[in-house]
Amino acid sequence: MTDFEPTTDFPESIDADDAIIASTAALRDESIQRRRRQGLIAVCLIAAVILIALGFGPIRVAIAVVAAYVLLRIGVAVIGAFARPVPEPPPPGELRRVKLTYRCSSCGTELRMTLANDQVPQAPRHCADEMELTTAVEDL
Repeated sequence: MTDFEPTTDFPESIDADDAIIASTAALRDESIQRRRRQGLIAVCLIAAVILIALGFGPIRVAIAVVAAYVLLRIGVAVIGAFARPVPEPPPPGELRRVKLTYRCSSCGTELRMTLANDQVPQAPRHCADEMELTTAVEDL
């Protein structure tokens, strides 16, 4: 979510305070990330204390804990990337309706394009070659 400026349709309800209202989504996300980092650090410190109590050398434990922390941070970041929502589709005015047919000269696969950002977009690629436009010029 982004910050937004409040507006109303009723002039009598407009007050002198038209300051931008900050979104709470960024604050909530920051809070969650901070708690995750603190939890990960706590787990690594507990593991270090246990390993030192078991008789492992402190240098070996420090190297192992730092390596585990880095790997876990990377893992959490990768998994977190899957949790992000899919971006919204572009507004309807940005894509145009087209009726183009392309054919692959290598294998004969045909493709029909119904939406594009341009009236005559670049030809798609198939079998490592550009496909040929088979739609008649009059139909464009």
